[in-house]
Amino acid sequence: MNALMLVDLHKSWAWYVIIANGLAGFWSLGAHRFESLRTRALWWFTLLAQLTMFVQVTLGVIVVNKYKIEFPQFHAFYGFVGIIAVAIIYSYRNQMKHRLYLLYGFGGLFIMGLGIRALLVGQVS
Repeated sequence: MNALMLVDLHKSWAWYVIIANGLAGFWSLGAHRFESLRTRALWWFTLLAQLTMFVQVTLGVIVVNKYKIEFPQFHAFYGFVGIIAVAIIYSYRNQMKHRLYLLYGFGGLFIMGLGIRALLVGQVS
C-alpha cells in the first residue's frame, strides 16, 4: 500500500468514526429514555464504534511514521483526545452505573465531535 492509498483510507475512515460514534451516541441516549432500545446490540455497536477511533489513529500514525507526511496543527491532538475519551468513558462505567446510557450517549457524541473537528482541521492545509 503506497502513501496516497493510505492517506485516502485515513480520510475515508474518518467518516466511519464520525457516523458510527454519532449513531451509537444517539442510540444510547434513546435507550436512556426508551427501555425497548436497551439491547445487547447497543453495547456491541458502541464497542465497534469506539474501536473505529483506534483504527483511525493507528492509520494516522502509520502515515506519519512510515511516509513522513506532515499533518496540520492540532489534527493529531483530536485523534489522541478521542482515544483518551474512550478510556475515560470506559473507566467511569461503574461509578455512573445509574446513568450509564447518558454516559455512553454523550460520550459517543463527544467522540463524534472530535472526529468532525479533526476532519475540519485536516482540510485546512
